[in-house]
Amino acid sequence: MESSVLRTRKEKMTVLMKKTKNSFVGWVTNPYNLLVLASIILMVFFVIMPLFDMITTSIRVDAKDAMRIKSPAGSWTLYYWKRLLCSVISRNMLYRPLLHSLIIALCVSVSSIVVGGAIAWLLIRSDVCSKRFFSLSVIIPYMIPSWCQAMAWISVFKTPNLGGTPGFLSALGLVPPDWFAFGPVAIICVLTIHYYPYAYILVSAALRSINSELEEMGEMLGASKPMILRKITFPLVMPAILSSFILVFSKALGTFGVPAYLGLKVSYYTISTMLYSAIKQQQTAIAYAISLILISIAAVVIYINQVIIGQRKSYATIGGKGSRSNLIPLGRARIPMAVVMYAFTFIFVLFPIFILVLESIVLKLGDYSLHNLSLHYWIGKGDPNIYYNAPGILRNPVFYNALWNSLKLVVVSSVIATLIGQLVGYVISRGRKLRSGRLVEQLAFIPYLIPSIAFGAMFLSFFSVERSITLFGHKMVLVPVLYGSFALLVLVTIVKNLPFSSRAGSSNMMQIGTELEEAGKIEGAGFVMRMRRIVFPLSKNGFMSGFLLIFIAVFKELDLIVLLVSPKTETIPYLTYYYMSGGMEQHANASAVLMFMVVFFVYWLSNKLLKADISSSL
Repeated sequence: MESSVLRTRKEKMTVLMKKTKNSFVGWVTNPYNLLVLASIILMVFFVIMPLFDMITTSIRVDAKDAMRIKSPAGSWTLYYWKRLLCSVISRNMLYRPLLHSLIIALCVSVSSIVVGGAIAWLLIRSDVCSKRFFSLSVIIPYMIPSWCQAMAWISVFKTPNLGGTPGFLSALGLVPPDWFAFGPVAIICVLTIHYYPYAYILVSAALRSINSELEEMGEMLGASKPMILRKITFPLVMPAILSSFILVFSKALGTFGVPAYLGLKVSYYTISTMLYSAIKQQQTAIAYAISLILISIAAVVIYINQVIIGQRKSYATIGGKGSRSNLIPLGRARIPMAVVMYAFTFIFVLFPIFILVLESIVLKLGDYSLHNLSLHYWIGKGDPNIYYNAPGILRNPVFYNALWNSLKLVVVSSVIATLIGQLVGYVISRGRKLRSGRLVEQLAFIPYLIPSIAFGAMFLSFFSVERSITLFGHKMVLVPVLYGSFALLVLVTIVKNLPFSSRAGSSNMMQIGTELEEAGKIEGAGFVMRMRRIVFPLSKNGFMSGFLLIFIAVFKELDLIVLLVSPKTETIPYLTYYYMSGGMEQHANASAVLMFMVVFFVYWLSNKLLKADISSSL
């Protein structure tokens, strides 16, 4: 009796083990599960672990401070946090720069929404003329790097008191006040010019979805146009406005280039320039603590946005009966508004480009006469009397090295990031009703929460020290030292752009029906063949759009890589920053003009030849 019971239990155990084994084998051999596992490992290794490493670095004693702190190197300590938060240097190192950053981010967000929202309303809801021209021209400022716009601002408004040489207006006899040339007002104006396209794109998309019958019903009930705008249109586009506010706020909070150009000369520090200064002064732990504070603020702000937007999802503007959009006639104001738009385009879109070109061909700064115009800084040979014998950029091997590095970086990182984004997007789209798909989507979104310069600092911390384990008597390197290498620039660029590439990938994959894959599976096609023969060919247009989007973003990137480049890995943006910081303004302007030409050409090519409109993703 006992033996039969034991035998029965043994048989049940064998069956259970066999089922478990089959389930495990089935899970492991499922391509979707393997993609989920690979995605999670990728996110953990390149996002969570660097972030955790930066946290631990900020609470461990640095070797150079061991004697002063009187604690062994590597031991746990809150010294750096106490020094940053509650010491005699806290006011100047943290609280004042942080206040400056918050004020700038708030002002830029509000002003960008006002400018971008007004332009969106004019181009989408009114009958203003030349819409096709304005719809392209108003997004050009985002193609120009914000720090290039800061260079143009300096060239126009600098005075002999601060700039050393007169700017464009000073040369004409119109001397602007010093506070307008450098400092918070200048930073806010430049960042507003750069970021208002965000608000324009988001608000215009929301306005297109509004059925004009809603506004017409309000007009039939006797409501005035201002009341219709305030009671109907404005509430319906509020989610887009809130998203614009948070998007611009988070980007302006951590931006580095513009505050560096327009603030450091007058000792106006922001949280990003203070972080850069701490890294350069080798106050590594302090810098990482500043990065963590910056990351925390950005994450909280974006979380608040998600909560607010989530509470407003009940607004339905597209119904099953169809919709139409009737334009609001401007009447007598139609021509004046067109004139205002043309003036806006000239002042804030075309004039900065003109100034950059002009400043690149003046032999001596501040002299705009015809005899002072020269192509020396473009194609001139070295002259001992001009900027330490530095030749024009097109004769300078340093420039060609930076150009080659930039092209390598954008091509390699764009291809890899887009390919990974398509695979991650496949996981998100196919698993949007599963916990695994939602987890991958949330992990892929994390790099977006981290400002670029803080993200660069995170990778600097993680890849500056070798980490290895000993396995069976053999040393196995888990994290190599990559500081100063091209590979580090590629890695940080790919991971930072993963939220955009994965979002583009998921949108792309959702348009591909699962029945096509199921048909291929019935015919015996494996996962790799289905991806190669069905999914990837159908997603090639989305792949190219994602590639071009990342290409444009990476080619003009400065904040992300400014802490990571070395003389051998300099890119065009970093070389331009180096030129400008060293007083070689004409070289910097020439480099900036060439960079803008490449970005604009790629954008034009994507719209003209590939028929891929990426303006909505910029």
